[in-house]
Amino acid sequence: MQRASNVAARTVGMAVLLAVSSAAHADSGREDTRPGLRCGDTVTRSTRLTRDLDCPSTYTPALRIARAGVVLDLGGHTVRGVGPDTGLSEGILVEADSTVRNGTLRGFTYGYVVESGQDARLSGLTFRDNVVAVYNRYGTFTTLTLTDCRLLRNSVGLASEQDASSGMFRVRSSLFSGNGSALIANFHSVEVERSTFTANALVFWCPDGSVTFRSSLLHRNEVVGHVPLGEFGYGTCNEVTLVDTVLTDNGALAPAEEPAWKPFDLVLRDSWFVDNGTGLEARARTLDVRGNTWWANGSGLHVAEPPELLQPSVTGTVSDNRLLRNQGDGLRVTFPGTLTVSGNVAIGNEGWGIDAPGVIDGGGNVARGNREGDCRGVICAPTDPRPEAPRLAGEVDLEDAR
Repeated sequence: MQRASNVAARTVGMAVLLAVSSAAHADSGREDTRPGLRCGDTVTRSTRLTRDLDCPSTYTPALRIARAGVVLDLGGHTVRGVGPDTGLSEGILVEADSTVRNGTLRGFTYGYVVESGQDARLSGLTFRDNVVAVYNRYGTFTTLTLTDCRLLRNSVGLASEQDASSGMFRVRSSLFSGNGSALIANFHSVEVERSTFTANALVFWCPDGSVTFRSSLLHRNEVVGHVPLGEFGYGTCNEVTLVDTVLTDNGALAPAEEPAWKPFDLVLRDSWFVDNGTGLEARARTLDVRGNTWWANGSGLHVAEPPELLQPSVTGTVSDNRLLRNQGDGLRVTFPGTLTVSGNVAIGNEGWGIDAPGVIDGGGNVARGNREGDCRGVICAPTDPRPEAPRLAGEVDLEDAR
């Protein structure tokens, strides 16, 4: 357990430092300065703001970008919504491909809104205390790229208009903290790299799209993912992917009212699940679960029957994972299909190490010291000849005890 805590602590420190420090430095650029820029202005050339703007919380945007290629540099200043809020206030409204950088948007219904355009770029920005920080309202096939940004205490971080917009959110080296829902993938794909999510009520909701996390940290959130099937009567989450990502000390991996992730495809590779309040129930069509560590969670991985909308079978692999000291089973498969289970190591779980009747036994599975039993459905050895096989502190190897 100490080893797991140390791994998580080091990762937390590095990831938060990366997100916070990178957000503090934005490109200085070469924009022109317009000292007279005021609330309600339309920006048609690259411009740098020279002072804070306190703008009425009305339907009229605080600033509007109306020409392609514009770079709006906030100059480290804050654009703030003030006064009685109509519930429809907007910070920056974008009508063309453009860039906004280096400042803060605070206190709006919508901090940043895409009305049209296909290439919207945000960098070095802080979004604080908005209802929705970044919103794609009518952009079609729009790519919104956030780099070195901080989204803090918003009701929603990234979102889009139902049935009216489509595209991609690309998140790079950013921090999401204290939000209600950090990300919503609705007719959008969300691709996250090198970013940190902490103290959010929900990290991501995928009603109709796809979500990918790479080299990121999800730490001390209430719930990680809400991945339903048939949302709005038709919604499908096509794929959830976690690669080289750490999930630690989260209250639950899925909400209690929707306890399973139900994407078409689930990809988990080389990631760490440490000290989370629950395990993960996966009801997917295909699984690619390889090289992950499940350590001291409420349980490990449960592969269950896909929903009726999916073909009634499960294909793919669960291979080369380490399932260590989870409070329930390490790996449980209750709807095997043609799933291959191979090369997994299950040690010290409170339930079964590997409970997977009916799967394809790919060999090389190892289990010992599991309270309910080591393996069912696959053949497991008590020890692993590979030199990197884990040994838990204070554990007595079964081979040594003979």
